Amino acid sequence: MTERVDVGIVGGGMVGAGLACALATAGLRVALIDRETQDSQTVPAYDGRASAIAYGSAQVLKGIGVWKFLQDEASPIWDIRVVDGHVLDGISPLFLHYDHTDIGEDPFGYIVENRATRIALHKRCQELPTLTLHAPATVNAVRPGPGFSTIEIEGGGEIRASVVIAADGKFSTLRDWMGIKTTGWRYDQTSIVCTVKHALPHNGVAVELFLPSGPFAMLPMTGDRSNVVWSERSDLARDYAALDDAAFLAELKTRFGDWLGDIELAGPRFAYPLALQHAETYIGDRFAMVGDAAHAIHPIAGQGLNMGLRDIAALAEVLVDAKRLGLDLGAASVLRRYEEWRRFDNVLLAAVTDGLTRLFSNDLPPLRLARDLGLAVVNKVPPAKKFLMRHAMGVVGELPRLIRGEAL
Repeated sequence: MTERVDVGIVGGGMVGAGLACALATAGLRVALIDRETQDSQTVPAYDGRASAIAYGSAQVLKGIGVWKFLQDEASPIWDIRVVDGHVLDGISPLFLHYDHTDIGEDPFGYIVENRATRIALHKRCQELPTLTLHAPATVNAVRPGPGFSTIEIEGGGEIRASVVIAADGKFSTLRDWMGIKTTGWRYDQTSIVCTVKHALPHNGVAVELFLPSGPFAMLPMTGDRSNVVWSERSDLARDYAALDDAAFLAELKTRFGDWLGDIELAGPRFAYPLALQHAETYIGDRFAMVGDAAHAIHPIAGQGLNMGLRDIAALAEVLVDAKRLGLDLGAASVLRRYEEWRRFDNVLLAAVTDGLTRLFSNDLPPLRLARDLGLAVVNKVPPAKKFLMRHAMGVVGELPRLIRGEAL
C-alpha cells in the first residue's frame, strides 16, 4: 500500500513527535514513523532524564496542543543560581543569581521529566486526524524523486511525502543515507542522571554548580524532588555508577550539600556519554533534519531539547506558510529558509556551551579566580544580566510565531 502525505517524519522521540503535532495541528497530512512503539518509550526505565523547558519552548508546546497534558507535571523555575565550587574546598562566595521578578512575572521555564513529555506528546498525536503513526516500523530506504520522496517500510508499504524529516537522533541513519557529514568531538565526561527526594522545598530554584570535573545541576521537580545531572570524568563516572545505593548517595551528598535537608534516591540511575556534534548542513534533496540529528551539545546549560523545540517552531512555520502559498514543501528554497533561520542560533549555542565546558571543567587557580570574578561582575551589571535572563527564557532573536505565543 502507498500512503501520500505532505510530510514524512522518521523518528518518534520528543522532537519528532513534537514536529508531527505542530504540522498536524495546522492541518498538514503527516506520517510519523518510529521503530519503537509509543508505549515502550514511556516506561520508567526508558529514560530517566528531566529536561529544562524554557519559557519560549513551553509556548511552543502550548501552541501545538501538548501543554494541557503536561502542565501538572511541570515544575516552574523561578530562580537560577550559578556558582563555582570544589568537593574539598566548598562553594565560592562569588556567584550569579537570576531572579524572575527582575524581568517580569513569568518563570524562566519548567523542569519536566522526559517520560511525562513523551506521554503528553503521544496523547496529542492520538487527537490529530491528519497524523498517521507507523510504529513499530523500520525504514529500509528513502528515495528522493520528482515531486515527492518515497519512504520504504520494511515488510512492504510505501509513504510518499513532499519532504522527509529526520528526527532519528544523534546517530541518525537518514543523515548517513543522505551523505551529510558531521563535525564534533567527545568530551571526557559522562553524565550521571538521577532523581532525589529532599526534606525541604526547593521553591523553584535551579542550581548549576561548577566542579573541576564537570557541572553538577540540581533541577527543581514536582513533589519536593530534584533531578540531578552530574557530569563527571568518564573513568570516575563508571566507578560511581557501579556503587551500591548507600555509597552512591554518600558521594552525591558531598556535592548536593544540605541546602534542601536530607536527601534520598527516588528512582534508578542512568549514565550518558557526552559529546558535541553538528551537521555540515541541515537539508538535502527533499530532506531536512531537526533535533539531535542536526546538532547535539553538552547539557551544561540545559539547552538540548530547547534547541530541538526551536527547530520545530521554525520548520513548522516555514512548511505551513509554504503549504498556504501553494509552494512545493520539498523545494530547496523552502528548506533553505529553515536552515538559515536555525543554523546561526544552533552554532552559537554549541560554541557557547563548549566554551563554558572547557572554562569551568578544570581546577586551575587563575581560571577559577577569573570565572568567579566574571560571574560576580555579570551579577552586578543589570543590562547584561537581564539579556542573559531573557536568553535563558528562549525569547531572544528572530522568534517563530509559536514562541511568540501565536498560532501557526
